[in-house]
Amino acid sequence: MCRNIKTLFNFAPPVTKDEVQAASLQFVRKITGFNKPSKANEDAFLTAVEEIADVSSRLLLSLDTTAPPKNREEEAAKAKARAAERFGD
Repeated sequence: MCRNIKTLFNFAPPVTKDEVQAASLQFVRKITGFNKPSKANEDAFLTAVEEIADVSSRLLLSLDTTAPPKNREEEAAKAKARAAERFGD
């Protein structure tokens, strides 16, 4: 599950709200063990996703770096190459 959480800081173009939301959802799924919560836990699950997305957005906006922004396509290609080496694809 957690492999879907990607680094979101210092990219050009900047991170989107959807990307932060997706990472937050994956985080909550990982720590709860739920892919989809029961009706009894749905409100708590969705509230946690929203709160984590809010905190993550604030964190990303508050960070500072002198490094040049990373290129999304280049980083995706590097990740694909690492996966191919690791899993033999």
